[in-house]
Amino acid sequence: MEHDFYKFPELTNSQMAELYFESPHQQITQDFFAKVVKVTDGDTLRVNCEFRDFDFPIRFINIASPEKKEEGGLESKAWLEGKVLGKEIYVKINPNNRVDRWGRLLGNIIQNGMDVGEESIVMGQSVPFAQVHADRITDNIRLPKEFEAW
Repeated sequence: MEHDFYKFPELTNSQMAELYFESPHQQITQDFFAKVVKVTDGDTLRVNCEFRDFDFPIRFINIASPEKKEEGGLESKAWLEGKVLGKEIYVKINPNNRVDRWGRLLGNIIQNGMDVGEESIVMGQSVPFAQVHADRITDNIRLPKEFEAW
C-alpha cells in the first residue's frame, strides 16, 4: 500500500526505515522553531516553518484537553489561541516518540521559555496525558468478590 504523504506527512519511526527516501519532504527528528497559524483544539496546533512549504499539525505530547464538542473544549481552545496563535514557538521532539497514531507530530511546545502544556495544566485547561490513560486502565480493573464489600 502506498503512503499518502499529503495526508500523513510525518512517518512513524517504524515507517522511517522503509519510506524515508520516498518522502517528498524532510522528516522532523530534531527540535525546531515554528509559527502557529491555527489552533485546532486545546492540544493540537498547525504551524509553518522555514524548512517546509506547507502547514502541518503538532499534538502536545504531555497533555490532553477536552475535544471541542466536550464540556470545556471551546474554552481550552480559546485559551491556547490567546497564548500562541500567530506567535513563534519552539517545538521539542522526542526522537523515540515523534508521531501519534493519526500521523501528527508530537512535541513539547515552548513559548517565551515556558512549557505551554505545563501551563495549560496549571490553568485547568488540560490534564496530564498519562492521567487520561491511567483513568481508563483503572475503570477496567475489577476487584475480586471478597474485596467488593470494602
